[in-house]
Formats: sequence, structure tokens, C-alpha cells
Amino acid sequence: MSQCGYCSRGEAKGWIKRDRITVDGVPADSLEVRVDPSRVRVDGESVDHPDGILVLFHKPVGTICTHEEEEGKIIYELLPERWKRRNPPVSSVGRLDKDASGLLVLTDQGHLVQRWTSPRHHVAKLYEVTLDREPSPEWVEVFASGTLKMLGDAKPCAPARLELGTGCQVRLELTEGRYHQVKRMFGALDAVVITLHRTRFGPYELGDLAPGTWVDIPMPE
Repeated sequence: MSQCGYCSRGEAKGWIKRDRITVDGVPADSLEVRVDPSRVRVDGESVDHPDGILVLFHKPVGTICTHEEEEGKIIYELLPERWKRRNPPVSSVGRLDKDASGLLVLTDQGHLVQRWTSPRHHVAKLYEVTLDREPSPEWVEVFASGTLKMLGDAKPCAPARLELGTGCQVRLELTEGRYHQVKRMFGALDAVVITLHRTRFGPYELGDLAPGTWVDIPMPE
């Protein structure tokens, strides 16, 4: 129960005494028995996400991807209160800047966070970007060449796919996740990112998911 964010182990003892917890319809009588969470009911209701949390979340502009509340409005304030108390905690797979919006994958499965953030797996991320000026057609080859260096980095960026849109609009697909990478890549070409919105992460699409909301997705095998 503590792993799923319901209560502490000490509080669970009181819940058991008051018959609030049942297993297969029978009141639980011990903290020591390990059971499949899907067999457990709390006050007659199924346990919330007994097999772990994996959701797509639309991060709004102005929120930050951290658990430190003193840094500003955090994305976890928009999630169910119980999720904050889960152990392991719910975390984002990678981050988006405070002034960026779009798709985040949130999970309490540490192995998925490691898998999808590891540079070895080359997980593709797609961004819609507004710049302060119209891009040059030559930039498409610059991004694709794998030779673009960001200020302060000796290693060039991996090849990326740039699509030119209308006016100052572009789409950029990356397989890396360096610090402020999108902004710094365009900065290396003397362009400033005005808006940044992520629409895809790996196989997952943001679609019409509203800002500040989420949807469950199946756990990968």
C-alpha cells in the first residue's frame, strides 16, 4: 500500500484492523503476506495502477520537470496527489524546459527511464519550433551532417532531421538529449527559439491531448 501511495506501513496496520483492505474479497489480516496488487481492494475499490504507472502527459508552458516545489510550479502538481507518494516516485523520461510545452512520458518504472534516456538507444524526439527569423534552406544539410557544434561542446551533435515550414516555423527530430539542445543548436546558427513544442517521443504521439492532462498507455514488453 505504501508503494502505491496510499499510506505508510504503520498506517496500513490500522487500515487492516478496520477491514479497509481485502484480498480476493477477504479482509487482510497481516502485513507480512505478499500478494499480487491486482487482488487487493481498498474500501472496496481496486488499487490504483497496481502494475505501475506509464502515461503520456501534455506539459503546459510555465511548468518545470522537477520534484523540488520551491523552484516553481512543477508538473507533478497537476497529477493525482497519491501519485506523488508512490515508491518509486513517478518521474518524467527526460525533461522539457519551463518555457517549452508538449509530450512527456511519465512513469514509476526506473528501467524504462534508463532505457529511454540512454544515448545508446537513440530514441527520436520531434519538436515544432518557432524561430526569431526565417531559417536558411542550407540548415537542412547542416543539421543532417552531424558536424554542427554547440557553444561549449567539443563533440558535434548527432545527425538530426530538420524540416522547413512556413516563415519562421520548423520541425526538428533529434535522437540526443543534451542540455537545452534544441535552443543551443539553433543558437549555433545565430537563431533564437521563440516557442518549443514536442509532439513525439519515440513511438508515442501527443495527438490532441489537452495541456495538463494525461492518458495511460500499455507497458512495453
